[in-house]
Amino acid sequence: MNSLSQPRICISLCEKTISALQRAIEGAATLSNLIELRLDCLDADERETGLPILLQTLEQFGCKSILCLRAADQGGRDEFDIETRRSFWSREFPGDSFLDIELDLVEAFDSRTLDERQLIPWQRVICSHHDFAGMPLDLIRLYERMAATPARVLKIAVQANDALDCLPVFQLLARAQRDSRELIAIAMGTAGIATRVLGPSRGSFLTFASPNKALPTAPGQISVGALNDIYRIDQVNALTEIYGLLGFPVSHSLSPQIHNAAFGKVDRNAVYLPFEVRDVAGFIKRMIHPATRELDWPMRGLSVTSPHKVAVMEHLDWIDPVATEVGAVNTIVAADQALHGYNTDVAGFIKPLRERLGDLRDARCAVIGAGGSASAVLWGLKESGASTTLFARDLSKVSSLAERFGASWQSLQGAQFTGFDLVVNATPLGTAGPSVNETPATSAELNGAGLAYDLVYNPTETRFLREANAAGCKVLGGLQMLVAQAAEQFQLWMGEEPPLEVMLQAGQKGLG
Repeated sequence: MNSLSQPRICISLCEKTISALQRAIEGAATLSNLIELRLDCLDADERETGLPILLQTLEQFGCKSILCLRAADQGGRDEFDIETRRSFWSREFPGDSFLDIELDLVEAFDSRTLDERQLIPWQRVICSHHDFAGMPLDLIRLYERMAATPARVLKIAVQANDALDCLPVFQLLARAQRDSRELIAIAMGTAGIATRVLGPSRGSFLTFASPNKALPTAPGQISVGALNDIYRIDQVNALTEIYGLLGFPVSHSLSPQIHNAAFGKVDRNAVYLPFEVRDVAGFIKRMIHPATRELDWPMRGLSVTSPHKVAVMEHLDWIDPVATEVGAVNTIVAADQALHGYNTDVAGFIKPLRERLGDLRDARCAVIGAGGSASAVLWGLKESGASTTLFARDLSKVSSLAERFGASWQSLQGAQFTGFDLVVNATPLGTAGPSVNETPATSAELNGAGLAYDLVYNPTETRFLREANAAGCKVLGGLQMLVAQAAEQFQLWMGEEPPLEVMLQAGQKGLG
């Protein structure tokens, strides 16, 4: 296995039958020479008779392998007690496949007599532990317990509920390097994606991938295509600059596709990652701010999205006057041991709008929403000389926000948009996920309006835009704004002109 090149991507396969697993191996072999076979996914009769066939198939395609028989509490697809697993792993496994054996069984084998212990090929054993509940309080003790076994490689996978949970995982990788122990450390879930992309560059023995995005075998597992094509993992190393998206949720975002494509085009050693964050203060202090972060990594900047555009401001050292007036930050630059905040939403919003409507002076504009995005829209329209009316359900925020930007305001309940030249959806309603079928306005309410502009970009055609089309409105989706504001971010981070066409194409590809 030492001949494998870094970073090591292991494609994890989970199928019910030997024939399906053989087909999956054939497809995966074109993408990686290391494949994990989840034998616990197989039907029982297939598992007992099919292992020699699978090993022959792997040899046929020139693949190395990791064999797993997961217990249910370790993410397995079937109930296996310790005696069943002990019996399975006690047989002889020809070849050089790694054997992924859970910690409890490794310790059981290690406690047997010397002769019995010597029957286990410890140089091929991965001692593993999975915790799907969250981050164990005794993570270091768990690692030390595993390190005391004769297994060659250790694997610890824990559930991340916040991107801040990636910190102890990265710290554990650093500890293993100091101890000269081979370790796979992963934070599962969307909040842990950074550990999957950066793991090999920070000492992880390998990272796992699914054969495609529809077949993950663990929470947050990325497809091998995304690891290679979006994150360019083969080029990520200890010197790679880190950028990312701070928000909650972030899984729908196209920003990783857009920014990573731009970095690749200009040949920059940089990667852009999604960071799903609940605890903004802790994340900024412990992982981002150059003066206080507990992680030695080249963090250079962040995009900020809902719901953190306002909350993040109190944790910055300097804020651009435009962002201060808007009252929201969507871009952070880490420089000179400080964090600087900017707002590129304004420029991103206005540019495609002017391309569609031209001069906005005296245009009648309706803005739906009362968050950070609405603030940027109101500021941009005010600076363009437009007349604005703010609509929202939460009236406790509306009057003060409208007053700040010289706008009138109304309740969204029962609103009618007849006569408005522009209606902007500045809420997250309609975004891919739980609210995908929601809209802040129906066709009956939009009837008689001019242009409907949805800042939501995923999906391409939101329900708001469908309702606007039905009402006879012209429509403008959010992808153009996303790319325009991302281009402004790129310039702030890189100090050079952004590759706009590449960024737009990446966004369009990401939307399917």
